[in-house]
Amino acid sequence: MSDIVVGMGEVLWDMLPEGKKIGGAPANFAYHMSQFGFDSRVVSAVGDDKLGKEILDDLHEKQLNCMIEVVPYPTGTVQIELDEAGIPRYDIKEGVAWDNIPYTNALEGLAGNTKAVCFGSLAQRSAVSNATIERFLDTMPDDENVLKIFDVNLRQGFYTPEVLCNSFKKCNILKINDEELVTVSRMFGYPGIDLQDKCWILLAKYNLKMLILTCGVNGSYVFAPGKVSFVETPKVKVADTVGAGDSFTATFVSAILKGLSMMEAHKLAVEVSAYVCTQDGAMPVLPDYLKARMG
Repeated sequence: MSDIVVGMGEVLWDMLPEGKKIGGAPANFAYHMSQFGFDSRVVSAVGDDKLGKEILDDLHEKQLNCMIEVVPYPTGTVQIELDEAGIPRYDIKEGVAWDNIPYTNALEGLAGNTKAVCFGSLAQRSAVSNATIERFLDTMPDDENVLKIFDVNLRQGFYTPEVLCNSFKKCNILKINDEELVTVSRMFGYPGIDLQDKCWILLAKYNLKMLILTCGVNGSYVFAPGKVSFVETPKVKVADTVGAGDSFTATFVSAILKGLSMMEAHKLAVEVSAYVCTQDGAMPVLPDYLKARMG
């Protein structure tokens, strides 16, 4: 098995106040994995239109490998407005190309050689992409060192209990933020006095290797059976927070695959995501001193 890492799901244009920037959590994840030296791929779909061609050109320019199908639907866009603190509000267009990612023979071959995949709930809002993601996960090698990261992404009601429950079962690393955890707990009736209790319940119920809980300015946690790591969020001058969570996920997964401890991986992930917050857009080039920390 080769060490291919895949970000699977939405690829789109973030329409920011200062102009459009390429985005989508899976593309952000794959981009940052590639910065740490991994053979990473973006799996998605774009339309046969100007915006789609621009996405393919942009990813090529970033030297990011792709398996992106051109389908007869418009390329995805997200209208983003930032509040005074740089926190984004999203208007995600529906019925777009990444809702219609086809399952192909090439994708089947890729799944068989994938060491780690990151997928979310947003791209599973449509039946086509949902089925493709599920088949990909089921085709990946049945090996305990293979990582299937479910990065929950609850946006605009584009999720169902069925999709969430199924994804919890198929992943072995779960990443969730504090607001999403409250929503999930309400949806599934998880008891627990505080958020940490709920995390331990999820970790045990779905037999996860690890659960990552991010709490914005209030720090982040990583839970694994019998241990927990907490790291405070550094205070930085925020340009925008778009893609910061994806850079956290990519850094953490890179570090784990390179043999760093859970605590070391967590600390580095926090530092990288803090840096991304100081930059415009989701895909800044990381400085060498951060890359060097990976070893």
